[in-house]
Amino acid sequence: MKSRRWRRNHTRRGNGRGPEGPSIILEFCQWLYDLPWVVKLEESDNLFPIIESVHVLAIGLMAGTLITVDLRVLGATFRRESVRRIAEALLPYTWAGFALMVATGLPLFAAESVKLINNPAFLVKLVLLALAGANALLFHLTVYRNVDEWSGTGATPLPARLLAGTSVVLWLSVIVAGRLIAVFHTH
Repeated sequence: MKSRRWRRNHTRRGNGRGPEGPSIILEFCQWLYDLPWVVKLEESDNLFPIIESVHVLAIGLMAGTLITVDLRVLGATFRRESVRRIAEALLPYTWAGFALMVATGLPLFAAESVKLINNPAFLVKLVLLALAGANALLFHLTVYRNVDEWSGTGATPLPARLLAGTSVVLWLSVIVAGRLIAVFHTH
């Protein structure tokens, strides 16, 4: 297996030009990739894998808490508890997972930016993250506003169930896309 240092020195970086000229995104990724702290991170035998492990745990924490709330909305778990109670109990953990996911994801991206920017699984993951965020926003701006009216009745409104089901599918897809990044990773 090749070392990180060997891979860094042998990574094709291109000339920053696409078919119609320079790619500002590729140039930004190259600039980011060449920052001294990023070089040290990417070449580290210990720090990079530790950050990567914390990133995976953070995604698990965030997705796990979100999916738990979604399953409650779907009526699959914690049926005797109100949706609001479950959501409020898990919200601090969700935000902690999100903050940790971003705090670890950004340096991981920086250390692999020139490789990831053309990775189809990474690009799909970004789209799925945006869709999951939009879905959560839609849930909170619409059906969750009236959660106390329907949460204790046992009959969750169809729009709430559809958004919760969509959330489960999106977050599981984010995790799968994240794992597939390694499959499409160029060395």
